[in-house]
Amino acid sequence: MQVSPVRSAAVNQPATVTEVQVGIADFKVASQPDRLITLGLGSCVGLTLYDPSTRVGGLLHIMLPDSTQFSDVTKPAKFADLGIPLLISEIRRKGGRVSNLQAKMAGGAQMFSGLNEKFVLNIGERNIAMAKRTLKDLGIVILAEEVGGNRGRTMILDTENGQVIIRTVGVQMKVI
Repeated sequence: MQVSPVRSAAVNQPATVTEVQVGIADFKVASQPDRLITLGLGSCVGLTLYDPSTRVGGLLHIMLPDSTQFSDVTKPAKFADLGIPLLISEIRRKGGRVSNLQAKMAGGAQMFSGLNEKFVLNIGERNIAMAKRTLKDLGIVILAEEVGGNRGRTMILDTENGQVIIRTVGVQMKVI
């Protein structure tokens, strides 16, 4: 974890911002002023959910779209269909309101272009589609997305303001 000092406007005292890393097939929830970061979003999808009223947010690193294709699911956060409800439950537990949640997505790239399509399986596209379907079924609106393409991404959620920073190799940093 990286920690950097930030000045608090309210009391003019130094506050500490912690960057919490979210691994593959995992999720974390934090509140302001902390940041959540996930690296290596290729075909994986990063999903942030943020409640602007409580400044509680979460980040999920989705690896596969559909858990029903597997008989032994030991890590539910790996899947869009199971991970999103888990993330919502933890945000609620930390004081976030589901009715306020704003979603942002990144990733879902096609990392292996030029290969025979029957071997590629379009995991990125399927991850994007399942995340969108699950969010729609739960009544959560996607405010912004940076998905598709053929490059990996890093995604950072700033719980202070809900901004999501996307870093892509060879491309200017983007805020969504």
